Amino acid sequence: MSFYLGIDFGTSGARAIAIDDNKEIQAQTQNNFQQGQSPGLWQETLFTLLAQLPLIVRENLSAIAINGTSSTVLLCDQQGHPLAEPLLYNDGRGAEVLDQLRQITPPNHITLNPTSSLVKLLWWFQQPIYQEAKYFLHQADWLAFLLHGKLGFSDYHNALKLGFCPQQIDYPYWLKNLPIQPLLPRVLPPGSPIQEILPAIAQEYNIRSDCLICTGTTDSIAAFLASGASQPGEAVTSLGSTLVLKLLSRTRIEDPRYGIYSHRLGKLWLAGGASNTGGAVLRHYFNNKQLKELSEQIDSSHDSNLDYYPLLQTGERFPLNDPDLPPRLEPRPDSPVLFLQGLLEGISRIETKGYRLLQDLGATPLTRVYTAGGGAKNEVWCKIRQRHLKVPVQPSERTESAYGSALLARHALRDG
Repeated sequence: MSFYLGIDFGTSGARAIAIDDNKEIQAQTQNNFQQGQSPGLWQETLFTLLAQLPLIVRENLSAIAINGTSSTVLLCDQQGHPLAEPLLYNDGRGAEVLDQLRQITPPNHITLNPTSSLVKLLWWFQQPIYQEAKYFLHQADWLAFLLHGKLGFSDYHNALKLGFCPQQIDYPYWLKNLPIQPLLPRVLPPGSPIQEILPAIAQEYNIRSDCLICTGTTDSIAAFLASGASQPGEAVTSLGSTLVLKLLSRTRIEDPRYGIYSHRLGKLWLAGGASNTGGAVLRHYFNNKQLKELSEQIDSSHDSNLDYYPLLQTGERFPLNDPDLPPRLEPRPDSPVLFLQGLLEGISRIETKGYRLLQDLGATPLTRVYTAGGGAKNEVWCKIRQRHLKVPVQPSERTESAYGSALLARHALRDG
């Protein structure tokens, strides 16, 4: 009997899910963060999650993989102790070094963002604490280190916004020439075994001594892995507060104008983009009860003929690149049912244009769309989307990022 554990560190808490050889969930546990995040809290949470798993699961754990929030990073000393509080995924203080980075990188490079991992490392380089630094790690890298004891490892997904090139499978020459180069982690495919679990941890938590600790991924990629999408042309649309598209493709596509970039997934590529439209617009006008009741009154087989581009404020990047694009929400009918239908259709048209743009840039043609996020529960909206997309639309098989990481851990032994 073997179990595989995935651990997800998100923005508000952490969750662990253990699966068996048949990918069935055998145990899960979670802990919410009550206040601000810190390495000490992460460490405490990690071992609490392990302790909460049933003994039979711990005794039969074969592999563990961890995901964290993208571009949440730490600066560490020779022993792996954090030298300062982590810079979280949304920390934008690195904006002050963006002009410096623009002199070095190719135009519109993915790292040219005030919250990217590379910008944060360059910001730290200008701080006195940098002189004590030996390692620069992402959240998932550091948490895995606590289990296997090896410093300086990362994965393709976390390292993308550090400047790692998944096409060349190496750091580009311009990055290797920077003085921060000694701190760059060694980058391996997600789900690569690093080392067996530390003996002291195995003994304390009754985990089998040959349990492998693997490289991880980011929370959003783990959620994609959990969805069930696995073949070229299959995609996942996240209908949360914003609209996020991810399409599995045989070819890599990049277009900084639209914020489009691709993650390597084995021999395939995961291309994606994000629009400013989404559920936040719907909730600006309707509460959850109204959304449910009004949606049930919509005739999804007929179009409302309302040509909306639902935004909360001016500006869009994908699938249109127009910082001055205004919201288009007129005319507004007297009927709230018709108004909601117009909003749902508008978001559906944006989704369709997004996938069309990815395909126009060279991605594999769309064949199926899995849906995650709150909007996945709206059956009428799914029917409207299917009418526009002209491919099958269905809910994601699983939505938990921890489940996606458990699949990575399983892959390390079963498929790797």
